[in-house]
Amino acid sequence: MSNDIRPAHTARYYADRPTFTDGDGTRHWITRAANFVLVATQATAGATLRRDARHQGDEYMVLLPEDVGAGFEAGIDKLQSSGDSLTIVPPGDSTVNVPQGGWVFRIFSKRAEDLAQAAANAPDYVNNATGVAPLDSWPVPTDGFRLRHYRLAEHVRTDTTMRLFRSCNLMVNVFLPNKAPRDIRKMTPHAHADFEQGSLALCGNYVHHLRYPWTADMTAWREDEHGEVASPSLIVIPPRVVHTSQSIGESGMRLVDIFSPPRDDFSLKPGLVCNASEYPLPSRLEGIAPPAQAA
Repeated sequence: MSNDIRPAHTARYYADRPTFTDGDGTRHWITRAANFVLVATQATAGATLRRDARHQGDEYMVLLPEDVGAGFEAGIDKLQSSGDSLTIVPPGDSTVNVPQGGWVFRIFSKRAEDLAQAAANAPDYVNNATGVAPLDSWPVPTDGFRLRHYRLAEHVRTDTTMRLFRSCNLMVNVFLPNKAPRDIRKMTPHAHADFEQGSLALCGNYVHHLRYPWTADMTAWREDEHGEVASPSLIVIPPRVVHTSQSIGESGMRLVDIFSPPRDDFSLKPGLVCNASEYPLPSRLEGIAPPAQAA
């Protein structure tokens, strides 16, 4: 295994210059990881966000904050969302219309190559990503590709703050809003062996704590990082980097974790993935017992 570990990348959409701006003033920030791409858009009223079949060969997800509504079209499918929702958009031509404007977050796999190449941090991935497992697509939905809309308020449980959804190539965890700053005696530092984690702050302030593993080459050691960010922002955390995020604002802080491909450990836990019945597990996971713990 290579000892080379890429530093985490933090994109501050509230402060960074946009990747590009449309003629109507709609602004877009594009950030990538090895296997996924996030497009954070500050849409003007009436903006339409388009994807065409030439560039969009797989599904993508659209996350809407509570106060942002949108209309979706994909093929013959149409739907309206009043916000606080997650929508999975099928391959092919699609549009997202934002009548009142606001922040819209679209999550793609790396197979949206036009977006991956346009990302502000694309140079970090010119030589691929060390230590990241490849993107292997999971089985197609049981009822085929179509628009799928999930009102997040309908997926609240008393036994977890997690709200997990997956597609063939992506998994997101839309945490319930924090009710208070995080208890510093209940942090959850952990690392992932072979996949990156994206943590998208939608509302509030966070400190992302990072500890890089030591290698035989002491000159390559890095100091711990404790990066404070506001919202919206995204941090992409490489494999093997110990990390935990601390909400430091008042009630209502919102964080979303992004993975690609879907995680085995979360998917094996019965009932944890909200839309598991729509997306079959790969055959290699059949008959495998769920892990005792996953983070």
